[in-house]
Amino acid sequence: MPNRMPPKSKRLILKTAAATLVLAGLAAAAAGAIVLRAGWYDTTATSQHLQPVHTLLELGMRYSVRNHASEVRVPPLGAPRQVLRGAAVYAAHCAQCHGGPGSAQAKIAQSMQPLPGPLVDAGAHWQPRELYWITKHGIKMSGMPAWQFHLSDADLWSVVAFMGVLPTLSARDYAQATGVANAAGTPASAPTTAGAAQ
Repeated sequence: MPNRMPPKSKRLILKTAAATLVLAGLAAAAAGAIVLRAGWYDTTATSQHLQPVHTLLELGMRYSVRNHASEVRVPPLGAPRQVLRGAAVYAAHCAQCHGGPGSAQAKIAQSMQPLPGPLVDAGAHWQPRELYWITKHGIKMSGMPAWQFHLSDADLWSVVAFMGVLPTLSARDYAQATGVANAAGTPASAPTTAGAAQ
């Protein structure tokens, strides 16, 4: 017959484990408070977050967006006129920070931390309802503004529709759709929905 641990020993082990966890939590909180109060954490825009901080913030943002966007109803997307409008709105309000195919972000965006990422592959990482929610409400402490105060709902969805076709656009198609200057610095021709029907 196997030896069983006496109930008192089990209780002692559980109490010791709980006390260890509580003390470890208190020590971590105290260390965090010291780093915070001493001003040791670098908050300058010339340096990246530490990787654990970056990972935690990124995860928190993803979970938050997924939760808050879950009730958003997605209208029909991808009509040529909607995509064309989205290209114009993107060029006016998004390209400075996020760039596009063959078009770099503006210098001011290159100085931001976190660095605004390219949106060419945004559709592979976010659902349309999530892209709409991010564009509408922005992201705290990231430089991403809440466009709901400046753009109509139709314009917000048009940008989402344009981001859906963005991966299919060459640099030339992007320049034509948005009216941005080409690599030679001359203005693009009249905007078209080149690549939008793909």
